[in-house]
Amino acid sequence: MKAASISDIKQELSNVPPAKLLELCLRLAKYKKDNKELLNYLLFEAHDEQAYIINIKNEVEEDFAAMNKSNVYFAKKSLRKILRTLAKHIRYTASKQAEVELLLHFCSTLKNSSIPLQRNTVLNNLYQAQIKKVAKVIATLHDDLQYDYLKDLDKLTGT
Repeated sequence: MKAASISDIKQELSNVPPAKLLELCLRLAKYKKDNKELLNYLLFEAHDEQAYIINIKNEVEEDFAAMNKSNVYFAKKSLRKILRTLAKHIRYTASKQAEVELLLHFCSTLKNSSIPLQRNTVLNNLYQAQIKKVAKVIATLHDDLQYDYLKDLDKLTGT
């Protein structure tokens, strides 16, 4: 079965009555956790993006606190899991500013943790990739925001 294009789906949804649209949304949310989380964000949290960002930052800090740092292997796995979760939340917001804030928070939390970044190539590459990603997204923001975020980025890179 071939999936229809987004424009076809949009046109078809515009012809659907509200009751049927509600039923379709609930059915979509029932079958995949990501759909349910996105719908939850759009309905309950999208109106206050700053509070959502704070909640995600707290979640990242909790994940770092719960991380198994006894072995570098487990630390890498935990960091990748945190990044996957972060990427999912960034997709939900679809905001470049939120992406920069969350990734900067991740990088600063990682740098301040007791994880040996410099001694492990994979961890160092992971950290550097996030720094590059942040720098790339900062370049797309407004000049005033760029200045503020570049100061934070410079603190992380040490330049």
